[in-house]
Amino acid sequence: MPIPSRAALIDHLVRTRIAGDVATPRDNNLAHYRELANGNRHYWLGLELGDRWSDEQDVLAVMAERCGVIDDPAHRIGQDTIDPELTVAGLERMAARLRKAAAGRERVLFATGHPGGLLDVHRQTADALRAAGCEIVRIPAGVTADEAMVFQFADVAVLERGATLWHTHSPAPMAAILDALERTGRPLPDLVVADHGWAGCAGQRGIDAVGYADCNDPALFIGEAEGTVQVTVPLDDHVTDPRGYEPMTAYLLDAAGLLPGE
Repeated sequence: MPIPSRAALIDHLVRTRIAGDVATPRDNNLAHYRELANGNRHYWLGLELGDRWSDEQDVLAVMAERCGVIDDPAHRIGQDTIDPELTVAGLERMAARLRKAAAGRERVLFATGHPGGLLDVHRQTADALRAAGCEIVRIPAGVTADEAMVFQFADVAVLERGATLWHTHSPAPMAAILDALERTGRPLPDLVVADHGWAGCAGQRGIDAVGYADCNDPALFIGEAEGTVQVTVPLDDHVTDPRGYEPMTAYLLDAAGLLPGE
């Protein structure tokens, strides 16, 4: 995969709708911001937000600043946006943390609640960090959460039920992994690279966490604003063709110095 320039990557993100005019509609975004503000923990993604974000307009302001959604509260339906400049800036912040992990040969755990979209992004990143000398954390056998199995596929922790990999926002699978590691006397990861509740739970437990989030998942952006999550990269986390993420992943790994010969 050729390494795109910054400008070429921004163009690609917009053309594939990973950023720019994304598929997630405005009314869905606002509904999720309202649920978070109303204290619905499903939308907190494993973070403990207390009563600090009880005004949905405050949530919208964070999302406009950190994700690039339209900042006009009167815009209630129709199209919403992710700023591709913010996507690339997030990738560059994530790359700096991955570079640190490689330099320290850290223990890194990968997980996804969006296996249909982001599994290979995480898998490629795990391969690159292992080649750089990092330990990719293997989770204990027999971990369960949310009436399903938690296991690793291509080095990435996922939730499996009925021979199917599940889309999940729940923090319970990550909590189950961390509890199992502690119970078996194994060290916790130095870094978690994830999304959804997997990233939020890790950050809330005090582990360095970086992740990806869509414009209808405000909690991880709030987590970064508060310092609980180190990096949140804004993007559409499940576009029609997951191969669309390949140039983005190449840019990330190049910026982190994790490609062969670097």
